[in-house]
Formats: sequence, C-alpha cells, structure tokens
Amino acid sequence: MRRRGKDYRAMLAKVDRMQRYPLEEGVRLVHQTAHAKFDETLEMVVRLGVDPRQADQNVRGTVVLPHGMGKTVRVLAFAKGEKEREAQEAGADIVGAEDLIKKISDGWLDFDKAVATPDMMGAVSRIGKILGPRGLMPNPKTGTVAMDIGKAVKEIKAGKVEFKVDKAGIIHVPIGRISFGAEKLLDNARAVLSSILRVKPPSAKGNYVLGVTLSATMGPGVKIDLSQVRAMAA
Repeated sequence: MRRRGKDYRAMLAKVDRMQRYPLEEGVRLVHQTAHAKFDETLEMVVRLGVDPRQADQNVRGTVVLPHGMGKTVRVLAFAKGEKEREAQEAGADIVGAEDLIKKISDGWLDFDKAVATPDMMGAVSRIGKILGPRGLMPNPKTGTVAMDIGKAVKEIKAGKVEFKVDKAGIIHVPIGRISFGAEKLLDNARAVLSSILRVKPPSAKGNYVLGVTLSATMGPGVKIDLSQVRAMAA
C-alpha cells in the first residue's frame, strides 16, 4: 500500500471523516487543507440514486460556472458562411468546415472543446471515431451543437463544464481552482449542485443524491451534509 506523505497526513488530521459538513464549511475546509505547490483543482464527486443502465436515468448536463474554471479553453467551431463569422466574433480560436475535418483526420487535435452548427454535423460525423473517445464530439444534449453558435462559444469561454453520471452512478466534476478563494468556489459548488438537481430523471425513485464529497487534487475528501443539498431542490 502506498504511504501518504507527511503533508497529506497533516491535512487529513484536520478532517473528521465521520462528519458531514455544511457546504460552506466543507468548501472552506478543502480550501484550507490544499497543500500542493501547484494550483490545485477542487473536484466535486456526487453519488446518485439512479441506475445508469437505464436510458431514462443516464444523467448528464452542463453548467456555466459563475467564476469559470480558471484556465484558457481553446474552442474549435465547425461552421460556414455567416455562422463562421459569428463564431469568430464570439471568441472561437479555430473556425472552419471541411478543412478542419481533413486536418483532424490527419491527426491534428490542438483544441479543448468543439462546437458545431447543425448543418455541419453530417460532415463532422465522419470524424466521430476520433472526437468521440476524447470527449470532443459536439452534442446537442450539451449545447455544443446549436444554430446560435456564438452563444455556445461564449458559454464555453465563460467556464461552461459538462457532467455525466458514470456506470457506478457517480458524477465527477471540477468546480474551480484553489486560488479562486473559498467564496468563489462556494458559488461554483452551488451552481453545479443546482444543475445536477435540476436534471433529476422523473423515473428515479427514492433519494436522488446519496453522497457529495469535495476534495482538492492532492487533498483529503470532505463529505457534505445531504440535508442541505436536498433542500436546494425544494
């Protein structure tokens, strides 16, 4: 078994692993126990009472974080004509059509997110086997296939993140950098939880949220009080 470092053990001693903390206190505790020499990411892990094997319980969605993610995102837009100009004016880093599809087919992938207008998806689908496994394929469900491509680009640039439940019924989503400070991280955390609560499947029975844990990249996990989280859905 890998032995944790001295700094980690010191931070772990500050966290009561049997306690579920109010969200505000939990965020502050994670902020205080971050100890790495780099700017750690605060991640939220949400365990849901859904069966992801059922198509109508496959929870996914997006949220624009109030304070973004603290990093520059290179956005590629598949668009032609007037929509190409619209994407450029909105801040897209790379804009094109067939030329980009050819470039990606040849192995180029120097971008972080991709958006497309609906009329481009027939052509974009030809490189779906390249984009899909890397999480780069535009999808109407996440707002990355849209006629209002300018809005799609601006949202990603502003800090839009995607979330999706995995096979174990768990969502992992980053909510900001430790350098943001506790107040901004708390705003982002509330936005993520509200978005997850909003997309609760009608077919989900019993308790929807079974657990919420926050942690910095190199820090210990902090469990969050579920009564407070569930109250957000009221």
